[in-house]
Amino acid sequence: MTLRLHYAPDNASLCVRLALEELGLVYSTALVDRRAQGQRTPAYLALNPHAMIPVLETEDGPIFETAAILLWLADRHRERVALMPAPDASERGMALAWLFWLSNTLHPALRMLFYGGEHIAPEMVFALHERTAQRTLGMLDRLEAAAPALGGWLGAAQPSALDCYLAPMLRWCALYPESGTGWFELTRWPTLRAAVERFEARASVTAAIQAEGLGARPFTDPRPPRPPEGHAT
Repeated sequence: MTLRLHYAPDNASLCVRLALEELGLVYSTALVDRRAQGQRTPAYLALNPHAMIPVLETEDGPIFETAAILLWLADRHRERVALMPAPDASERGMALAWLFWLSNTLHPALRMLFYGGEHIAPEMVFALHERTAQRTLGMLDRLEAAAPALGGWLGAAQPSALDCYLAPMLRWCALYPESGTGWFELTRWPTLRAAVERFEARASVTAAIQAEGLGARPFTDPRPPRPPEGHAT
C-alpha cells in the first residue's frame, strides 16, 4: 500500500514529511483539521487513540509517535538512505539515545512552553513560561555540546532522523508562543544553526515549504506558516 501521512501544517507531522522526502518515498497525505478537532473524530481515534498528530498508515498498520515513525522509516528503508545507523553499528546506541531525548525530553518541554495555559491557571502561565524557557535553553546547550560526538548523524551533508526531528522544533522555538518569542535566538548554538542551515538547502525542505507554506528559510529565518490547506494552530 502507499504510505499515508495524517498531518497538520507545521506540526510534528512535518518531521515525518521531511523523512519521507529524504527517502524519496511515494506517499499521500490526509489533512487533520485541528481547529475542527479532527484528531478527535472516531475515524482518527481508530488510528491513534491518543488523539495526537501524526499518524503514518503503513503496510504494517498505523504508526503513531513521531520518533517511532522516524525509526520505522529509517529501518524499513535504509537501502534508500541511511537516516539512522544500522542496528549493528557502533554508533547506533548514541543516535538512538539522542533521538529519544528529542522525543522524551525536548519535545515535551516545548509542548509545555507553547500550551502551558491548557494545564494551569492563567495567572501562573507567565511563570511557567519563564521557567520552561530557561530549562529549554539548557537542554539546547547540552545538545550543542554533544553534537560533535554524533558525527554524521546530526548536521551532516546527508540529513538523518535526528535532523528531521530537530529542525522543526528549533523553528517552533523562534515562532511560539506568539506572546513571548524573545527568549530564543538560534545564533546561541552555532553548531545547531549550521546543521539546520545545511538542511534548509535540501530538496526535502523545498517540498515541505511548498506543501505547508513555511517560507523561504523555515529554520534559520522562520516566519508564520501560510499553508495552502488547514491551520498550524
